[in-house]
Amino acid sequence: MKPRFGWLIVSCAAAALLTACGKQEGAQADNATAALSGKITIDGSSTVLPISEALAEEFQKKYPQVQVTVGKSGTGGGFKKFANGEIDITGASRPIREDEDALCQKNGIQYIEIPIAYDAMAVVVNPQNNWCDSLTVAELKKIWEPAAQGKIKNWSQVRAGFPNEPLVLFGAGTDSGTFDYFTAAIVGKEKASRGDYTGSEDDDILVQGVARTRGALGYFGLAYYENNQDKLKLVGVDNGNGPVKASRESVLDGTYQPLARPLFLYVNLRALERSEVAAFVQFALTEAGKLSDEVGYIGLPRQVYDLVKQRVEKRIPGSVFGAHGSQVGVKLEDLYKVEEASEKSAQ
Repeated sequence: MKPRFGWLIVSCAAAALLTACGKQEGAQADNATAALSGKITIDGSSTVLPISEALAEEFQKKYPQVQVTVGKSGTGGGFKKFANGEIDITGASRPIREDEDALCQKNGIQYIEIPIAYDAMAVVVNPQNNWCDSLTVAELKKIWEPAAQGKIKNWSQVRAGFPNEPLVLFGAGTDSGTFDYFTAAIVGKEKASRGDYTGSEDDDILVQGVARTRGALGYFGLAYYENNQDKLKLVGVDNGNGPVKASRESVLDGTYQPLARPLFLYVNLRALERSEVAAFVQFALTEAGKLSDEVGYIGLPRQVYDLVKQRVEKRIPGSVFGAHGSQVGVKLEDLYKVEEASEKSAQ
C-alpha cells in the first residue's frame, strides 16, 4: 500500500490556496466597495421621499464615498428637473405623463421606470370630528370636484345628519403626483379639482393643517398618517362594497380602492452608465421592499422587483404604463406578466 502523505500535502496545499483565494476575493470586494465614489442626485415626490431617504442612508453606509442628495419638488416638479437633465433619479407617486415623456424625448433623456412600493392615500379628519367615520367615493367627489368650489363649504352639505360645521380642506399641491392620482380616482379626471383648499407638495404641512383644524378633511400618503396617528383620525372609503380604511392589508388584498397605487423611481439611462448610479439602482431593487415596509409603505412582490431588474440589466427604456399618467386600480404584477409574455413571443 502506498503512503497517503502525498495526498495529505496536496489537500492541505489546495485548502490553503482556496483560503487565500477567498481572502483575496473578499479583499477585492472590500476594495471595490471602498473605491466606489461619486454623487447621485434624487428629487421628486414627497410621498416617495421617506423611501428615497432610507435607500440613500443605507446605501451610503455600504458605499461611504458616494454622496446621495435627496430633494422633494413633488412628482411634477421632479419630472421637470429630470427631463432637463438636472438630476439622476426622480421619485414619482404616479406613472410619467405623455407631456413629461415628450419633454424627456425633446431633451434626449431616456429613462427606465422602477416601481418600488405600493402606497395608499389616507383620507383623514381632525380627532375632534365625532360625526364622520367614513365617506363614499360619491361624497368625496361632491367635496372635491371643480363644481364644489365656493359652494360645498359645510359638513352639513356633504351628508344629511352631519353638523353645521365649516368644512376646511387640505390636499396635495397641483405639482404633486398624489394630486394627479386622487383627482383621477375620485373625480374621474386627472387634475380636475376645486381650487379653494390649502394645497402643498409637503405632506407634513397638510398633517399640521388637519391636526389643528376641527372641521378639517385632508388626504395624503398612508405613511404620513401612520407617523402622526396621535394627531389625526383615519376615515374609511366606501366604493360601493362598504367602508374600508387604508392599511397594508387592504392594499395588498385589493379592497382599498380606488385609492391604492404604486410608487416609482425613474432613472436617467445615461446616468445609469456611471458605476455609482448602477450600484444604487441594484441596491434599490434588492432592498426597497424591506425598507419600504420599515418606513410605512408596502413592499412589492419579489417577482416584480426581479422583472424590473431584468429591464434594468437589458437597458429597456420607457414605462410599462405607456406614459399615460395616473391609472386607477392597475396591478404591477399583471402589467409585468403581460410585458414578459410579449417579450418571449417576440423572441
